[in-house]
Amino acid sequence: MGMFTSINIAATGMSVERLRSDVISNNIANASTTRTPEGGAFKKSMVILEPIASTHPTWRMPFTSADQDNGPGLGVRVREIVKDTTQGRMVYDPTNPDAIKSGPNKGYVEYPNVNIVNEMVNLISASRAYEANSTVVQGAKDMFSAALEIGRA
Repeated sequence: MGMFTSINIAATGMSVERLRSDVISNNIANASTTRTPEGGAFKKSMVILEPIASTHPTWRMPFTSADQDNGPGLGVRVREIVKDTTQGRMVYDPTNPDAIKSGPNKGYVEYPNVNIVNEMVNLISASRAYEANSTVVQGAKDMFSAALEIGRA
């Protein structure tokens, strides 16, 4: 592993956590949106992450078989951002312009499937993960500075 690999890995984590925070913020901002350009209520988005695997790992965890790729990896990346297609809560309000006009749900308005409490917990989780990656970067910088001071003495 190179000298700056730990900083690069932490930077990928910071990048995806910032994106997660943006997506969660969008979900919270649209928690009451009953009409979208696509039609219907807003559907919350979720960020799907995956590891960036090292193609040539130089280190393996002990007690693993040769066919398992358990190298340190190169960080994390966003695989995709998906919409949660579950139905939101239905509220009977026939005077609302977004109320369903016909069928068994006539007079009901579908609200977004966004749970503010869950979104806030996810936002705190993303914030803490961002802080943890930031601490890794700061720790690496401190180690590099200490190594330079040893060399100078």
